[in-house]
Amino acid sequence: MTVLDDRIEIEMADDNVERLDQWFERLERMPVPEGHKVEIVGGDVFMTPQRDIHWNTIREILWALEDRFGRRAQVLSDVRIDFPGPENGFCPDVAKLREGATKDSEGRWRHEDVEFVAEVISKGTAQNDYGPKKTAYALAEVPVYLVADPYQGTCHVYTSPKKGDYTSELRVAYGGDVDLTTTPLGLTLKTGEFPRD
Repeated sequence: MTVLDDRIEIEMADDNVERLDQWFERLERMPVPEGHKVEIVGGDVFMTPQRDIHWNTIREILWALEDRFGRRAQVLSDVRIDFPGPENGFCPDVAKLREGATKDSEGRWRHEDVEFVAEVISKGTAQNDYGPKKTAYALAEVPVYLVADPYQGTCHVYTSPKKGDYTSELRVAYGGDVDLTTTPLGLTLKTGEFPRD
């Protein structure tokens, strides 16, 4: 019985990856407007424009990670990583992989190697960052999930994932320091230069 259940799960997982691959192949052939990010969340395709506020926030986070881990650290931006759940091909604004992470047999980074994700809120997709993406990151047991919200001027930090949810949340207003010293990142993220909308 257990063996059969395992086989079913594996087959379903393979179908999920295959469908995501087909979606992304189609999207690569479409005329996606320049400066737009495309990802699949729960089987729905989202295209969002990258605004300067968005990019400048990402840069602040990237610089903090480079200051802590060096320029050769495995830090990605807008790179596809498949996360648990039906058809979740996310392209996180920032994803830091653990040291020694390697790609899978398909040439993709594995969600099991992600130790930090940051998403910067866009008006049209905020519900994804606070909803299904947060759930998928918790299911994947990503230790630290940061949401930077330029509309609220607030960072939300989620840690301690358990059973598909984060058990700890910290809110820090822009201008304050986000203490991540007790997480795998071991750094303090300064938000004084995070732009607001």
